[in-house]
Amino acid sequence: MLGNEVDLLINYPRPKRDIKQRGQEKTEEDREIARRFDKDFFDGDRRHGYGGYEYNKRFWSPVIPTFIDYYGLTNNSSILDVGSGKGFMMKDFNEALPGANIRGIDISKYAIENTISNMKPFVQVANATNLPFDDNQFDLVISINTIHNLDKDDLIISLNEISRVSKKSSFITVDAYNNDEEKKAMFAWNLTAKTILSVKEWKKLFEDVNYQGDFFWFIP
Repeated sequence: MLGNEVDLLINYPRPKRDIKQRGQEKTEEDREIARRFDKDFFDGDRRHGYGGYEYNKRFWSPVIPTFIDYYGLTNNSSILDVGSGKGFMMKDFNEALPGANIRGIDISKYAIENTISNMKPFVQVANATNLPFDDNQFDLVISINTIHNLDKDDLIISLNEISRVSKKSSFITVDAYNNDEEKKAMFAWNLTAKTILSVKEWKKLFEDVNYQGDFFWFIP
């Protein structure tokens, strides 16, 4: 049975975005560079990604209590971040739940090598299509704006992998749209995603592959 459509990122700060300008600025070359997920994406020119990806407590620290409350997490919980970047969300989870077993993977060797220091022992380079963990290993698997960077076939594999390593709970967010206006904005905004579907199409895909976790959308 499909999980819940729930916005667990409701307390994540929402920057003001000039979508039209960004769409005009981004080229296919920019997207090609961004999809390497190396230094250019995290700490290079703004056209290719973050333009400097540094820890700021104001982003994830307001979000973590929402996850803790919703999933009943404790210091004994085990949590996996699929697409952990430099480990910033992991750090804030660790501060809120200092006894929890927190792990992260990212496809980016650069991100793993530059993971925030206290989380570095708990991350590794890996692909969401082949998670290096045992079945039912984690109480909660989280993947924020990550698996849509795969093509559809690999994305389906990643959903199965998330389900495999989760004991019961998972939460993902993916790029989506509800109407033609949002679709136009989404494709203009997109830098790295290879699979962008409507909300309706995503839900059907989740049901078709028997994904039973929770989910929500990124819509610029």
